[in-house]
Amino acid sequence: MSNTRKPLSNGFILDGYRIEKVIGGGGFSFVYLAYHIRTKAKVVIKEYFPHDLVERIPGGRVEPIASENLTQFRQGLKRFFSEGMALSKLKHPNIVHVSNFFRANNTVVMVMDFKQGRDLRWFVKRTKGRLGEKFLLAVFPRILEGLRELHAMEFLHLDIKPANILLSAGGEPLLLDFGAVQHLKPGERYSGVQTLTHGYAPPEQYDRGPMGPWSDLYSLGMTMRTCITGKHPPTVLERRERDTVMPVSKTHSRKYGAHILEAIDWAGELDHRLRPQDTDALLHMLTSEPRSKHNNGLRGWWS
Repeated sequence: MSNTRKPLSNGFILDGYRIEKVIGGGGFSFVYLAYHIRTKAKVVIKEYFPHDLVERIPGGRVEPIASENLTQFRQGLKRFFSEGMALSKLKHPNIVHVSNFFRANNTVVMVMDFKQGRDLRWFVKRTKGRLGEKFLLAVFPRILEGLRELHAMEFLHLDIKPANILLSAGGEPLLLDFGAVQHLKPGERYSGVQTLTHGYAPPEQYDRGPMGPWSDLYSLGMTMRTCITGKHPPTVLERRERDTVMPVSKTHSRKYGAHILEAIDWAGELDHRLRPQDTDALLHMLTSEPRSKHNNGLRGWWS
């Protein structure tokens, strides 16, 4: 990594928060574990840092690499800030809370609550993809309920995958990481630069086709598929060339209820018109059996 493209150093003070370490990031951001100096509360900080457009200068300030990058950088800043403002108003037990957002070092920073727990990748690896029906029904209906609130605000997450679903120590599943979130009305096409997680991103993210709740539901369906197969899904490009995604309603019918398997297959349709069009449709199919016996399905997994 170029010295000018590095994250903030450990111990850096950022508007009342002390950076502890880098814990993630992508092409558009750095993600840090930090704590609030006054309250000592741990937080997760996401710093807008589009790597192809900017560099870091001494003192931590972010500047466009070239003058021709300035307009695109400012557009991204404006979008990141407006999304932080909107997401800070969303409070749902299954969506990580954006507690603060502000401008600093010539960029925008989003502060999210820190939660102890493990993400879905750990559970998939531990069980080699044989996560049971009880587990699935303790996690995914709740994530769908949180996603419904996000969609009601005309936001799409656009990066749902096992790494972005945390199972907190308190037993609640949480949808994390708003680094790719976009404010789009159903059917609108996004023309900017997009984050793509191959295997989980839907076709319309590759094609710049009509986006909507159905886009997040594809990613959620592929995440559920990973939970029962233990395998990373093939990309959309691979599926189009030779689709090796077999209906789980045929391959796993002895281990799971038909309503769960049919929900996964339905969400994973390549054609967005054949998928559930909103969270309620998928939630209804997924929970067509009583959920009361599944309410405590997460406890004890990380002991």
